[in-house]
Amino acid sequence: MSLPLIRTLVDRLVAGLIVLCVSVAAVPVLVLFLFVLINGLPGMLTPGFFTDPPHPQGVPGGGVLNAIIGTLEIVGIGSLLAVPVGALIGIFLSEYGRNQIGNTVRFISDVFTGLPSIAFGIFGYTVVVLTTHHFSALSASVALAVLMLPVILRATETALVLVPNSLREAGLALGAPRWRVTLEIVVPAALGGIVTGALLAMARAAGETAPLLFTAFGNDIVQTNPLQPMGALSLTIFRNALVPYPNLQQQAWAAALLLVTLVAATNILARIYVRRIQR
Repeated sequence: MSLPLIRTLVDRLVAGLIVLCVSVAAVPVLVLFLFVLINGLPGMLTPGFFTDPPHPQGVPGGGVLNAIIGTLEIVGIGSLLAVPVGALIGIFLSEYGRNQIGNTVRFISDVFTGLPSIAFGIFGYTVVVLTTHHFSALSASVALAVLMLPVILRATETALVLVPNSLREAGLALGAPRWRVTLEIVVPAALGGIVTGALLAMARAAGETAPLLFTAFGNDIVQTNPLQPMGALSLTIFRNALVPYPNLQQQAWAAALLLVTLVAATNILARIYVRRIQR
């Protein structure tokens, strides 16, 4: 058997193993999504699910309008706090952080990544709730921002490290200062990875419940003031899944399906936007 033929067979074998591994990894995700879809779709189709706040326990009907608004506001404020800071620190680590300071920041980031989410809830409760003497959406956003920060930081650094050094050298050879090469050449080349990391952090934050139990606390009315307690989809899922009322349990399944749909839609739209920018 000739060497080119052996290489071709090995290449096809490895490609087949990769496809098999991807398929095996995708099966649990698809099964979970179908399970949530089957159980949650009837609840999403009920009248008032998107337009009404929750009804009292035992009263049929009601929706999750307060939770939808709360999730968007809490995650939105948390993203405004975490994404710029995390991206800037990631840029620093990639371009200027190959020293003791950079290694220390990476170590702290890795420690934060491994912490359970309830620790961030305790942090938000200690720093914001005890300071302001009441629960609020802002305290939840601060807790989620700290939770998102290490994910965005390391994703940004990884995306920038993958940019070829030839781009940096070309910009420097033209006489541009290093900071300008970083902002105008390196960062746009890594924009897809940076956005993907930010979206992964937002998706994780949107699905967290423990930090919100210590900070946002929950609210059954439509609340837009970030200084007041506020509901969220994850809190609705957690609380409705524990009650014995079938209509609220169905509402929890519907809220879970809505949360999955929002995260998936955000990822798809962002990827389309990044591809247009790169083109």
